Amino acid sequence: MAKQFGIIFACLLAGELIAMIPGVSIPGSIIGMLVLTVLLERKVVKPDSIAPLCRFLIKNMAFFFVPPGVALMLYFDIIAAEWIPITVATVVSIFLVIVVTGRLHQFMHRRVKRNSK
Repeated sequence: MAKQFGIIFACLLAGELIAMIPGVSIPGSIIGMLVLTVLLERKVVKPDSIAPLCRFLIKNMAFFFVPPGVALMLYFDIIAAEWIPITVATVVSIFLVIVVTGRLHQFMHRRVKRNSK
């Protein structure tokens, strides 16, 4: 399991290092996930080599939400005062994600269909 952690943390480290480059405004953790995705797509990393750790992390994912959830309690007064903008922003962002995802799916579906002819 140490090798599996090593692979995932190496991708995270690579992402953090890339994020330190001036002008890069994407969080290192997101870049790290993209690095891992590219390595998996290019078959540099085999999915079977990290699957047990990934299953463990997914099975225990709720545990990782406890600290942020507890920290959120410190901001209940701000949340109570700003609940309308928070709710509007949440609803609008959910709607935008659904629309963009749907449009992207339609675009990719048409593109694949066109290329397969």
